[in-house]
Amino acid sequence: MSQPANLGAPPEISSTTPRLEDLAGAPGTTRRDLQAAKKSRSLWGNAWRQFRRHRLAMAGLFLLIFMIWATFAGNSLYTQEIDTIDFSLESQFPSVAHPFGTDSLGQDILARILWGGRISIAVGILAALVSITLGTTLGAIAGFRGGFVDSLLMRITDMFISLPQLPLLLLISFLYRDQIYQTFDERFDGERLNKVTGVLDIEGGNLGIFLLIVFVIAILNWMPTARLVRAEFLSLKEKEFVESAKSVGARQHTLMFRHILPNVMSPIIVAATLAVGAAIITESSLSFLGLGFPSDVPTWGRMLFDYAPYLQVAPYQSLFPGLVIFLTVLSINYVGDGLRDALDPRKAR
Repeated sequence: MSQPANLGAPPEISSTTPRLEDLAGAPGTTRRDLQAAKKSRSLWGNAWRQFRRHRLAMAGLFLLIFMIWATFAGNSLYTQEIDTIDFSLESQFPSVAHPFGTDSLGQDILARILWGGRISIAVGILAALVSITLGTTLGAIAGFRGGFVDSLLMRITDMFISLPQLPLLLLISFLYRDQIYQTFDERFDGERLNKVTGVLDIEGGNLGIFLLIVFVIAILNWMPTARLVRAEFLSLKEKEFVESAKSVGARQHTLMFRHILPNVMSPIIVAATLAVGAAIITESSLSFLGLGFPSDVPTWGRMLFDYAPYLQVAPYQSLFPGLVIFLTVLSINYVGDGLRDALDPRKAR
């Protein structure tokens, strides 16, 4: 019997289907009834039930949701300005008026963390999305086509893997950051770009740096996904359900994107989740080394760079940006671990 063609879109369970919990306590229920009810569950329903059992993953999910909400909506509730300079408030310790204290210019650190967090998280999400999309596309083509195409794409992948990523990131940012900033600042209207970027609220030159960082991180991190997807395609394209689709005249793009790709989504989702955390760390590293965003865009890494000279006299200034980076990336990694366990068919319950 052939396997289902599309595991990514399983049929919905009807309202008359008995729940497994109800059958387990019902008198006269046989083991066959329990197995039938268990099989009627959907793939993603089983994954969600398994994910909820992972306590660290659930804690990470709630923390991540809170971080995203705080960074994108927190400034509307906490109305301190991020760029107001007041030397009378210079380097004040955390208080009721300023929960995270102020920096050497009298700027509120909590307000800057909330505003800059949306940039750091947006860089992580977009860079992961671009790298996963590129890696999935190249891996799918290599695994499905095979032969010369596979060899060519894998040699390109090996070439990118052999590149020293951090030095190359620093080099590209050092060479092109100022040029891209000037190009976007001169050729694009800042007010118009603000309408396009929406909640990010960054102007033309800073938008150019934002796109540069996203592109550089993505172009140097798509390779593991490509190799993963290629291996899955090489395995799945020999399965019976693919042969059945071929026998009824399915075209190549239909085989790739409708029959094989949905069955590869589980590892892709896990890889994408973990790639977000890695991209946030990379952006923070670039900004901490002074090759990321300028000082008027207080991303978490940029704040570490600005507050590092005051580490001995005002350690709280560096503590809070570093803490939010740690908690955000930790929550993403916990969510990724939970998804890995939930989407593993060997651990299905």
